[in-house]
Amino acid sequence: MLLNNYYPGKTEAGCDEAGRGCLAGPVFAAAVVLPDDFKNELLNDSKKLTEKQRDGLRKVIEKEALSWAVATVNAQEIDDINILNASFWAMHRAIEKLNITPDYLLIDGNRFKPYKKIPHHCIIKGDGKYLSIAAASILAKTHRDEFMKKIDIEYPDYLWKKNKGYPTLQHKMAIQKHGFTPYHRRTFNANIQTKLEF
Repeated sequence: MLLNNYYPGKTEAGCDEAGRGCLAGPVFAAAVVLPDDFKNELLNDSKKLTEKQRDGLRKVIEKEALSWAVATVNAQEIDDINILNASFWAMHRAIEKLNITPDYLLIDGNRFKPYKKIPHHCIIKGDGKYLSIAAASILAKTHRDEFMKKIDIEYPDYLWKKNKGYPTLQHKMAIQKHGFTPYHRRTFNANIQTKLEF
C-alpha cells in the first residue's frame, strides 16, 4: 500500500515526469498536493496501470487534489539544456503553477535541482511508494499521451498515437524514411542513427 506522507503534518507536493526517454515530443511534469486523508486503492505507478485506469484516476486526482499542475519543456528546449535538466525544469515549472506553496517536495528518482528554498527528498521508484508521487506520475503521463495523440494528427507517419514518441521500431523506421519533425529532439540524433542500423 502506498503512503500518504513522508513528513506527517507537512504540506507535501509529489513530483514526477513523463517522456524522458522519448525521441519526440515535450517532457511533461506534474506536481500534486493531496489531502492528508486521501485514499485510493487503485492509485499506483502509472506504468503499472492500463490506459483506462490512468484516465479514470486522472479525473479523481484533478477533482480531489488540494492543488495540481502540469508543465512542459519542449523539444527545442530539451536540445538546449539536455533531457536531465529539462526534466528538472519541467518539475520546477509545475511547482511554480501550484496555488499552494508546499513545505516539502517529494521527487521521483535519485536526482533533482533544488527549487527555490523548498526542501526536497528524492525517492527511487517513489511513484510506487507515495500517493502524491503516483498521482503526479498519472497526470504527467495522461497529459503527455493526450498531447502526443493531438500531434499524431499533424504527423501520422510516425505513429505517435500508438508509440507516444518512444523509440519503437516503427518510429525509428519512420524517421529514416521521412526525416525529423519540429517535435523531434535533435540531440538524440546520433543514438537514433546507430539504432537505425537493423
